[in-house]
Amino acid sequence: MVEAGDFVSGKGTREERDVERPYIDHAKSKIQLGPRRFKVVVDAGNGVGGTVAAPLYRELGFETTALYCEPDGRFPNHHPDPTVEKNVADLVAAVKKDGAEVGIALDGDADRIGVVDAKGRIVWGDQLMILFARRILEEQPGATFVSEVKCSQALYDEIARAGGKAIMWKVGHSLIKTKMKEVGAVLAGEMSGHIFFAHRYLGFDDAVYSGARLLELLSHSQKSFTELVDTLPKMTNTPEIRMEVPDDLKFEIVKRATERLRARGQVVDVDGVRVSFGDGWGLVRASNTQPALVLRFEAATPARLEEIRRLVEGELSEIRDMLNR
Repeated sequence: MVEAGDFVSGKGTREERDVERPYIDHAKSKIQLGPRRFKVVVDAGNGVGGTVAAPLYRELGFETTALYCEPDGRFPNHHPDPTVEKNVADLVAAVKKDGAEVGIALDGDADRIGVVDAKGRIVWGDQLMILFARRILEEQPGATFVSEVKCSQALYDEIARAGGKAIMWKVGHSLIKTKMKEVGAVLAGEMSGHIFFAHRYLGFDDAVYSGARLLELLSHSQKSFTELVDTLPKMTNTPEIRMEVPDDLKFEIVKRATERLRARGQVVDVDGVRVSFGDGWGLVRASNTQPALVLRFEAATPARLEEIRRLVEGELSEIRDMLNR
């Protein structure tokens, strides 16, 4: 209808502007590089970020291989979700083939980032947050960070150890952004790969810029990305586990689980219930979008992880039985 000019009334005007060049120039102006350069691979998954990501990284001085950087809404190569391992298989292969130090993946609308190292290991959102926080705290001691209830306890412990303040908050990028403004946080992040830089940037989840900040961090480091990943705390954890429950029961189950788990350990209830036992934790929250509970578990050892998981899932099973009677 627009192309045909098939309007009830009025004509309107059309104007063309280059949005890519101003974006690249602005992002470059916020990056403070160190002396080191290395090879990079970027996989945009045929989403919108490819037209600016590879040019930006090249203009910063990094030899950059571009994978699937032509926007194509049919996504002919793989689904553009960098948190799913099979979707970064081509990126891992290209990093190894090129001898690159780091691979950067973008989701379809380029607000979530995925990263792999030279060994092909996926570095998750909370692990990236640790690396970014360490660097920012060198520049801005005592800074505040926000993350969500699904993230590793190691993230909160490492930020505290480095002299920062870490706030655990609700899942959801709009909720995270609101909390950032409220507490004056310099950085926030989610497991899903949303990384929000207010430090030297605009406080929203821009995966292309987050990738550039990773390159900046590495350009100052005497260690390679793989060596930095090796410095991260080693924890045993599960991915997100979804337990199907009816929408009309999920919040009541979480409420009752919260009451029961208070007697078991230290509870955070900002979004569902996260119960900590010192050497591990379990999370139960109602999905924002599905008739399901979202569970996640973490512990120092696989055996302890199983113990915590059995305890929490056992409580949920008893609650469901009571509600179904």
